[in-house]
Amino acid sequence: MHFEGKGHLSPQTNGSSLSTLPRDLLAGTVVFLVALPLCLGIALASDAPLFSGLVAGFIGGIVVGLASGSHSAVSGPAAGLTAVVAAQIASLGSFEAFLLAVVLAGLIQIGLGLARAGILAAFFPSSVIKGLLAAIGIIIILKQIPHLFGWDQDPEGEMRFFQPDKENTFTEIVRMVETSGADVSTTIIGLLSLAFLIVWDRIPRLKKSLIPAPLLVVIIAVGLVKLFEWLGGHWKIEQIHLVTVPVAGSFDEFLGFFRSPDWSHWNNPAVYLAAVTIAAVASLETLLNLEAVDKLDPQQRNSPASRELIAQGIGNTTAGLLGGIPITAVVIRGSVNVNAGAKTKASAVFHGFLLLGCVALLPAILNLIPLAALAAILLATGFKLASMTLFKQMWRGGRYQFLPFVLTVVAIVLTDLLIGVILGLAIAAGFILWSNARRPIARILEKHLGGEVIHIELANQVSFLNRAALSRVLDDVPRGGHVLIDARNTNYIDPDVLDLIRDFQNKTAPARGVEFSLIGFQDRYSMQDRVQYMDYSTRELQEAVTPGQVLQILVEGNERFRTNRPLSRNIGQMVKATAISQHPLAVVLGCIDSRTPAEMIFDVGVGDIFVTRVAGNVTSRKILGSIEYACAVAGAKLIIVLGHTRCGAVSAAVDLTCAGKTAAETTGCDNIDELITDIQQSIDRDVCLSVPSQPADQKESFVNDVARQNVLRSVELVRSESMALDQLIRNGRVAIVGMMYNVSTGEIEILTNGTDSPTPSVNS
Repeated sequence: MHFEGKGHLSPQTNGSSLSTLPRDLLAGTVVFLVALPLCLGIALASDAPLFSGLVAGFIGGIVVGLASGSHSAVSGPAAGLTAVVAAQIASLGSFEAFLLAVVLAGLIQIGLGLARAGILAAFFPSSVIKGLLAAIGIIIILKQIPHLFGWDQDPEGEMRFFQPDKENTFTEIVRMVETSGADVSTTIIGLLSLAFLIVWDRIPRLKKSLIPAPLLVVIIAVGLVKLFEWLGGHWKIEQIHLVTVPVAGSFDEFLGFFRSPDWSHWNNPAVYLAAVTIAAVASLETLLNLEAVDKLDPQQRNSPASRELIAQGIGNTTAGLLGGIPITAVVIRGSVNVNAGAKTKASAVFHGFLLLGCVALLPAILNLIPLAALAAILLATGFKLASMTLFKQMWRGGRYQFLPFVLTVVAIVLTDLLIGVILGLAIAAGFILWSNARRPIARILEKHLGGEVIHIELANQVSFLNRAALSRVLDDVPRGGHVLIDARNTNYIDPDVLDLIRDFQNKTAPARGVEFSLIGFQDRYSMQDRVQYMDYSTRELQEAVTPGQVLQILVEGNERFRTNRPLSRNIGQMVKATAISQHPLAVVLGCIDSRTPAEMIFDVGVGDIFVTRVAGNVTSRKILGSIEYACAVAGAKLIIVLGHTRCGAVSAAVDLTCAGKTAAETTGCDNIDELITDIQQSIDRDVCLSVPSQPADQKESFVNDVARQNVLRSVELVRSESMALDQLIRNGRVAIVGMMYNVSTGEIEILTNGTDSPTPSVNS
């Protein structure tokens, strides 16, 4: 059987080992102590036999723990299911009929797991998951405060703010104060336990010790119970303030606590409806809690969600057969497990065996544990789940993170887990809808050679939710304008959106004189690429622009390159259009360095510029001949000498000058000498002598200065060694500009501006 691969870990971490077993056993003990009263309380709140909660507890630990792929989650009866369980028991008329529904619910969950329904967990926003954690923490704090002071009147398992008896969490606390219901002995135990946990957590050496503080708290609390019993009088703690486990007089009596399903109800439609309801609610709660507990895992391991559904299904089927109430993964148990230092799922399994063994063999000892001590353990866990650090983190994440988070917290605290999560998901979905309605697409104003184009980039998935926003963007296209809809990164487009695009193309655009272009639409949409705007240099454009305008075009292209916003071009169209003739706007004399591709640096297309490249961007008769052809024959309006930072040729020239050697002597390459000699004309030899002793950053600065001087020298040589180019420049038909390109930032720096326009504003 195959489950999600992300849940499979290496053999070293996939199960318990001798090195992690002590920590797992201690963590399992702590979880057992916390789970015991919760099992009883949740059964009581569900109107089910108390023993059914214990059955669900040890099955959740043993059966689900062994079948699960999670290392941190712990399963058992869940407070979020109490209302569902109570309602179904009442509607079916008997607990045994309800057990049949639990068996069927487990089989449904197994089917969901085999169908890979666990993928649904990936669709829960992190803000909702973190809101769930924080809300559980707040609920734990509010619900455990009365127990800390010995007020044990309400069922332990009732985790909702508003309770069935019309009371709420605060009225419990108020009534405790008004009636002086706090018990002195249990209050002492509760406050001492909480203080012990706080101090322990503040001392790093104790916090990292192998013995978990909660276990010590329970041991000390039991000792105090015996002490107060010895003191007698009002110091003695009554049984209402202690854990209550059913005690069997014999093994047969213990077996009698188990119940079996009533199979005679197999043809009752209400049983199947109850099974579907239990399976749906339990699966949803499991997926939510599994995701939440994974976020608490210090090792950040991912649990296979579909495998977890199968494990829960096996657990619920077993629980129904043995008389247990439904099981889910539970945040409270999981968070206690993580905080107690659990390393593998052995802790969950061990906690299940402890529940089974102690309930069967040691109920009298368990009944000595004060609820106040367990309340202190849960309070410490609650404060960790609902920490101010988490609230500050979500606040810094912006309103799209914080509002769903805080509203999920409020909804869960004031209602219950499932209602709160559903409201949180609805709020998060509302933000998604609102965001899609406002900014679902990217709208970029591009300046192509043929004019301005409104470039609309469609998202990967374009649903009907995007229709209104796209309609507004298209309505804003001015009369006589040009719009390009780009679907190159889009995998799906809703039919309603396609109809909108076709209507605009066939009706609205012609009526408004709007040029309409399409690119990247998949064949199944029957919309062919159609690029209407000019995206390459033509003879008419070349003749119309001035050298200054060409410089401005190239500077704007570099800004697009530097900010990673290149123009959208139809390369095929450019290749066809320039196949017969070419009319470039400029000629670039650049270096052969692989980091300085001029076409990319200036974001130009096919046929827009001539490029001649030579190491160190030096001149020669052949280079000058190429530039003369570009300007005098082909009509280019601008000459750019493009140097760059960290130039290898310039650095070599500096090193050889400082060493007093030639390139041929050093490399054995005779032809390099001519290049190096040209570059060395730009070096101040007196300054160069001190370069070897300078720090690396100062040497790099010197090399870059030499590269600048080399560019300026090449600009002068172009004019002084070519009468034809000098005459074109004097007549204003051509301009020459020196530039430096920064290989680290992608920016250009204009060193000389020989055009008829002011130097364009560039980053330098």
